[in-house]
Amino acid sequence: MQNIISATIAISAMGLIFGALLGIAAKIFHVEQDEKLPLVTEALPGANCGGCGYAGCSQCAQAIIEGKAKPNVCPVGGAETAKVISNILGVKEEAFEKKAAFVRCEGCTDVAATKFQYDGILDCVSAAKMIGGGYKACSNGCLGYGSCVKVCNFGAIKIENGIAVVDFHKCTACGRCVQACPKNLIIIISPKDRYMVKCRNTDKGSVVKDECKAGCIGCKLCEKNCPEEAVKVDNFLAEIDSEKCVGCGICMEKCPKKIIKKIAL
Repeated sequence: MQNIISATIAISAMGLIFGALLGIAAKIFHVEQDEKLPLVTEALPGANCGGCGYAGCSQCAQAIIEGKAKPNVCPVGGAETAKVISNILGVKEEAFEKKAAFVRCEGCTDVAATKFQYDGILDCVSAAKMIGGGYKACSNGCLGYGSCVKVCNFGAIKIENGIAVVDFHKCTACGRCVQACPKNLIIIISPKDRYMVKCRNTDKGSVVKDECKAGCIGCKLCEKNCPEEAVKVDNFLAEIDSEKCVGCGICMEKCPKKIIKKIAL
C-alpha cells in the first residue's frame, strides 16, 4: 500500500511539474495573432482553390494581414469579398479586375482531322500520352475529354463539339483548369486581352490545312494590317500583344480562318 501511495504522489508531482513547464513554454513561445486574421479568413469564400497563389484561404488571409497580398487577391470572392476585406483592414478599396480562363483552340469535331480512333481512358492526360500527342492530327489541339471540366469547382467549363469551352460569367480564374490541361491550351486572361488567337498550332500553313480547318496558317494578314503593330506571327502562329492592342478589330476582320476572337469579360 505504501508503494502505491508513493507512486501516486510521484506521478502527481511530475504532472504538476510538466504542467508548469508547458505553461512557461506557452508564454515564452506565444505568438501574437492579429485580431483581424479570423475576420479576413471568414470573409474569404473557403474554396481553397489556389487561384490567389496561396495553398488555401487561411494562407491567403495570413498573406493579406502581413501585407504580402492585396485585399482583392481572391478571384473567387471577387469585388464583394475585396470590399469586405478592405473594410476589415480599414484601407482604401481597390478595383477588382475580372479574369477568366481562355481555351486557345477552335479545333472542334467538325473541323479537326484525326489520325486514329482512340479507345483508351477518356481523360486528356491519358490520351495525350499516345504517340503523336493524341488522336488529333494537330498535336496541339484540345482532346476534348474534359480533364479541365473535372477539376473546375464552379461549373465554368464544358465540352462542346469536342473542345473545351469556358463560361466567363461562371469562371473565377482559379487556375485549376490551366494546370489540368496537358496541352497547355488554357491561360488566364484579363480585360486588357481584347482579342485572342484561338490556336496553338505551329506547323507550316500547308500542313495546318490538312490538320485543322480552323488552324492558324501563318499568313500574316493580321500582322500586316494591324495599325498598332500589336500582332506578330512567330513560328507560323499569330500572337497579339495586349499592351499594344487598342481593340480596333482589324486583325479579326482580316483573318481568313476566323480564329481571332473578340473577348468580353
